Amino acid sequence: MELKAFIEITRPHNCLLAGLVGVLGSIVAAGHLPSAGKTALVFLVVILGCAGGNTINDYFDYEIDKINRPDRPLPRGAMKRSTALRYSFLLFAAGLALSVFISLYAFLFALVAYAAMVIYAWKLKPTPLMGNLVVAALTGATPLYGALGVGKIGLAGTLALCAFLVNVAREIVKDIEDVEGDLEKGARTLPILIGKRKAAYLASFFGVLTVIASFLPVKAGVGVGYYAMLPVDAIILYASYIILRDQSKETAHRSQLLLKVSIFLAVAAFLMAAVV
Repeated sequence: MELKAFIEITRPHNCLLAGLVGVLGSIVAAGHLPSAGKTALVFLVVILGCAGGNTINDYFDYEIDKINRPDRPLPRGAMKRSTALRYSFLLFAAGLALSVFISLYAFLFALVAYAAMVIYAWKLKPTPLMGNLVVAALTGATPLYGALGVGKIGLAGTLALCAFLVNVAREIVKDIEDVEGDLEKGARTLPILIGKRKAAYLASFFGVLTVIASFLPVKAGVGVGYYAMLPVDAIILYASYIILRDQSKETAHRSQLLLKVSIFLAVAAFLMAAVV
């Protein structure tokens, strides 16, 4: 067993981004940086939940990852599946324990979100569109969790909406990328049921909706925030264009990576909108 597998299986870069989005939700909701203690708790609860979700996802995806992602810790033998399962629930338990120190509502929110992660990985991920919507909703819930920590919504609502929409697009594109392995496993993902071309149209539709939603801060009088979103919108539109043009595995991989980059940049844009 490789010790680094315990870090690798959580996909720490994704967890770090999720934690920052949770903190960002607190900042944009409050309009300023909350107390260090509250910020740290939100950050840790989100990171631990994301880490637990990624780990249990790999537990359930073991067979399909042997085809689509053989370099991940479980298919390459760096960690036992049983160890990954126990590790995931340890991460969830730690996150829930910390959420108690935020508020009762924060604990209940985390409990529901963590349970949704398990149900998604266990049952919903292979289902057409429903799995995509659930994981996108969990992503959109991240800034709302940060807002819950300070008792306000503010721009966190717009950030949550944009995060939800762009992640629906990315999840569909990822399904297009993974069609080969999903077919081998017998999964019924959206591109398998309706075809990669139609799935690409749907992904692009959600990409365009994300761009439209990004104008909401302008209506709220937050012009600087939108100007910072301009390059983000351009990346989302370009990612939508290339997946419409070509649905090959290579292009789908490139498109979903661009959408992922847009999420990183959007975090910075909304942070600017909140503090400027």
